[in-house]
Amino acid sequence: MKKPARPATGAGTPTRPARAAARPARAAARAGKRPRSVVARQRQRERLRQRAFVVGAVALALLLVAGVGGWYAYQQQRPEPSAAAPPAGADAGGVKVGTGPVTVDVYLDFMCPHCKDFEDDAAATLDTLVNSNSATVVYHPLAFLDRYSTTKYSTRSAAAAGCAADAGRFVEYAKVLYANQPPENSAGLDDAKLIELAGTAGIDTGTFGRCVRDGTHTSWVDGVTEAATKRGVTGTPTVLVNGKDVDPTPDAIDAAVQAA
Repeated sequence: MKKPARPATGAGTPTRPARAAARPARAAARAGKRPRSVVARQRQRERLRQRAFVVGAVALALLLVAGVGGWYAYQQQRPEPSAAAPPAGADAGGVKVGTGPVTVDVYLDFMCPHCKDFEDDAAATLDTLVNSNSATVVYHPLAFLDRYSTTKYSTRSAAAAGCAADAGRFVEYAKVLYANQPPENSAGLDDAKLIELAGTAGIDTGTFGRCVRDGTHTSWVDGVTEAATKRGVTGTPTVLVNGKDVDPTPDAIDAAVQAA
């Protein structure tokens, strides 16, 4: 008996090579999908990063607004330094010595070495102007150089000078402070030494000592320093005669007073 003949291979009959050829096509199709999936994930990550950036920026802006608002509230509520009670014979801006018609403003810092040089050179001229009733000298002890002391010596010494003004001995105590001036970038004189030096300036150390230890005139020094800054004073020593800048030398000061 004859076996049935195999069907002849034709155009409509698939063959094994055709099925094998379909595999690379499907693989290529799958491969074509991968890049789109990767791109989608990358876009998603980018959106998340952008969202995180926006959230962070908004949070930072809110913090800045809160900080500015807090600072403004503090500035509005804090008392003015100049509101502190000044020493005797002083006002919110400085210590007045003499009653002459011309005003000589002297801006100084007891930590400032150039101020000591000025004291050595010009103190006698200033004393003469006061004693001859030619001028009123207004001393403005500042705290510009607190950053050059580990104990805010500029503030402490200026406040101590305010205590000396209470005793009517500001000029005498200022001379003693300059004679014992500590170097910059040091702790300066401690409060005990500031009190001890008052005795050499003819000041009762009992009342003076309490004034220094209590920091009675510390806020006043803050106010004097702030007022000087608002007036445009940027360094020490600075000398003004009737509001005009003058070289901090004896001859220049005397000439300006005589010409006023």
